[in-house]
Amino acid sequence: MSSPKVLFGFHAVGVRLKTAPQSIVEIYYEASRRDARMRQFLDRAREAGARLIEADGERLAKLAGSHGHQGVAARVEPTKQVTSLDELLENLEESGVKNPLLLVLDGVTDPHNLGACLRVADGAGAHAVIAPKDHAAGINATVAKVASGAAETVPYFMVTNLARTLNELKERNIWIIGTSGDAEKNVYQVDLKGPVALVLGAEGDGMRQLTRKTCDELVSIPMQGAVESLNVSVASGVCLFEAVRQRLAAA
Repeated sequence: MSSPKVLFGFHAVGVRLKTAPQSIVEIYYEASRRDARMRQFLDRAREAGARLIEADGERLAKLAGSHGHQGVAARVEPTKQVTSLDELLENLEESGVKNPLLLVLDGVTDPHNLGACLRVADGAGAHAVIAPKDHAAGINATVAKVASGAAETVPYFMVTNLARTLNELKERNIWIIGTSGDAEKNVYQVDLKGPVALVLGAEGDGMRQLTRKTCDELVSIPMQGAVESLNVSVASGVCLFEAVRQRLAAA
């Protein structure tokens, strides 16, 4: 049995209350906070049958490893999740999903950026986020907090060899589209309605060279102002929601 982990913040704990309340060991809350948001949260927790424990801000910060806990932290058991990218893709195929939408992050090491990317991926309905094991942030309490619950809902796969994984996606007829500031086409000029994996690199450095070479196509985000690039989570949102727009228009 895996040891419990900690989630903190209203969104992260609230999503777990909604999706898997039985996995919550206990919820700690700041007893001195009596505003409407806290009252509503506690009502939901009681309805779900969660064990509630009063705590002060210092104890919550120690539990969460952060002062951004908003007065709420929970110890939770891991939920059952898809264990591999292959399993996920097989499940999607069996359930009739013909056009998977994947987000690939190459070199995103900041937990705040990863959390924001997961939140965007969840909002766009992406089926998974993929990153290399040796050059990426892992899921931790900060990621879960920034993701506002999306770390619980979006499968996140850290793979040993990203280029090999991208080639395996190609074998499944998934088109690999990388983002680069020097690409001839922009993201609004390519077809994103089919099976697609969108690849974004870290802000500044971009994709690694081997990752870039493995892509089927490169696109840019047209920048109109003085700045040369967007934060990776913002760029992820631009690309993913362009895919959403195209798919909704074609439906």
